[in-house]
Amino acid sequence: MAKDIGDAAREVCLSFPEAEETVSHGAVTFKIRGKVFAYYVVNHHGDGRVALHMTAPPGAQAHLVASAPKHFFVPPYVGPRGWIGVNLDKGISWKRVASLAREAYERVAPQALVGRIGKTIEIAPPKKSLSAVQMDPMQAPAAQKLLKGLRKLCLELPETSESRQFGSPVFLVGKKTFAHASHRDGRMRFGFWVGVDRQGLLTADPRFEIPPYMGHNGWITLDVTRRCDWNEVRALALDSYRHFALRRILRLLGE
Repeated sequence: MAKDIGDAAREVCLSFPEAEETVSHGAVTFKIRGKVFAYYVVNHHGDGRVALHMTAPPGAQAHLVASAPKHFFVPPYVGPRGWIGVNLDKGISWKRVASLAREAYERVAPQALVGRIGKTIEIAPPKKSLSAVQMDPMQAPAAQKLLKGLRKLCLELPETSESRQFGSPVFLVGKKTFAHASHRDGRMRFGFWVGVDRQGLLTADPRFEIPPYMGHNGWITLDVTRRCDWNEVRALALDSYRHFALRRILRLLGE
């Protein structure tokens, strides 16, 4: 099978001694003895990029971004710590990518491992482009069908609208989000506010999960990949809507 960009990124980052691959917050993560030196991210928060986020020496970020903005950028979250974002689908040479990845590895790896690297790997460039669904799994027919159902349910409620936040569809009452859809780790999920008190009860069911970032505020996500009970979804959406809607809007529901 033809190698795609993700395969090439793995080939480079896993070429270093004891490097390992995990998944963290939906991103492919490369570590050495528990320390992260690179993330492989696709369309992160809807940014349209296929990239590696890598740790870099002091001053390297500003120099690279200024000298070659087509290839380099300041990545979210880790950018303030000097990390560099590298666009992998804009023509940068994979020899350069491997060199930058080696620098990133050497910054966090024990010296004993650094001494074992030897010659930096040289790989054949990937020949396969990412598909539209690989770039955005929400474009898959099954995901679109589920999103259509959630959209119909949410937008039937008074004074609601659809928007996007962090690259994902969200549904608002007024200016406040009460529901969202996401696709992470191969799973389609709907998110709603349920309150912290209900989270423990709901997560006894493995379809429910307390999401990162929003979970501490009382949000929950429901895995609808294999089965979607629309009566259950409707009840969750309505409870979340009631929590965020103004009293004036709730009166339109007859409440």
